[in-house]
Amino acid sequence: MAKLGEICAFQSGGTPSKNKPEYFGGEIPWISTTALNGGKINETDAVAWITPKAIRESAAKIVPANSIMVGTRVGIGKVAINTAEMSTSQDVISLIDIDEDKWYKPYLCKLLLSKKDYFNSQARGATIKGIKIDVVANIDVPEIDYATQRKVAATLNQIDTLIVLRKQQLEKLDELVKARFVEMFGDPVTNPKGYEKYKLENLARKISDGVHLKPDYTETGRPFLSVVNINKGVINFENCKYVSEDAYQKMIKSTHPERGDVLYTKVGATYGIPAYVDTDIAFCLYVSVCLIKPKREAINPRFLSLSMEMPYVKHQADRRIKGIGVPDLHLNQISEFEILCPPLKEQDIFIYFVERLDEEKRVVQQSLEKLELMKKALMQEYFG
Repeated sequence: MAKLGEICAFQSGGTPSKNKPEYFGGEIPWISTTALNGGKINETDAVAWITPKAIRESAAKIVPANSIMVGTRVGIGKVAINTAEMSTSQDVISLIDIDEDKWYKPYLCKLLLSKKDYFNSQARGATIKGIKIDVVANIDVPEIDYATQRKVAATLNQIDTLIVLRKQQLEKLDELVKARFVEMFGDPVTNPKGYEKYKLENLARKISDGVHLKPDYTETGRPFLSVVNINKGVINFENCKYVSEDAYQKMIKSTHPERGDVLYTKVGATYGIPAYVDTDIAFCLYVSVCLIKPKREAINPRFLSLSMEMPYVKHQADRRIKGIGVPDLHLNQISEFEILCPPLKEQDIFIYFVERLDEEKRVVQQSLEKLELMKKALMQEYFG
């Protein structure tokens, strides 16, 4: 094994003062960690263009082409190879002077990506956390021959390509649901088919939220969910908190989630995300999540959940968020959302279409998960 610091030199970056306009508008591309995409970057990824004067008088430096860039703050562990000379912010260190006859740079990039969790565990800082160059320099690098390095990188690239493809397939299936909605019911805003619109409060038996005070957590027990457990219309029980049975029984007296209900995130940056309760797992909620119990004689619960994913409902939520600070939707505001409500028979036809797509999504999702597990296993095999 070699240490990464033994096979390269490190070059830090810097940000020219924005109070000096003569530093900007030049011909030198300057990037931040947002550009680090795990592959190759060029001038088109620049977030600013700086002048030679900025290079001479500030901490910014020219990074040679074909260097490896690593995020050490605000994007820790992100990497890229620059195909052109450029400059970077102080949140990026560049690995330069690598012997290209001995080391295949895409291989080293994969090695660094495999250490992202480790880098994050080593991050320090009161406000914005970061890692020191020493943390990167002390990474172990397996000393394998150049041809094997190329094979390892190629194998991992193939898996990455398939992972991207599966994610794109899932996105296209989601887009197909939205396209089918508009095809069947028209634009909900202009409502060309003249369907009835009702306030959400008229389509629900009850609209409530979870407990307003954080409970005492337990190692096991009943799942206690907040906004972090709802993502893209799916309830995620992984890494959730737990409460005791006694605490759970007290919570569900006022807010009792059950199969067929709809959850809706109402606090924080990820407000406005619905999720259909398609499980019999007993759980309880924090105040950041709204619980909607639909009137089934008026609206199909799954149709309501999917409707609340549509842009026309999200726009209603956006308009109701006021002031600065943490976004917070109140229950009375959510109750006033206007929901397009076609006849139940038409809703059911739409949901039948969605459920068939769900089967396809499950197959793609399973394939994606297998690929991600395979990648993780190979990363462990190659890099430890």
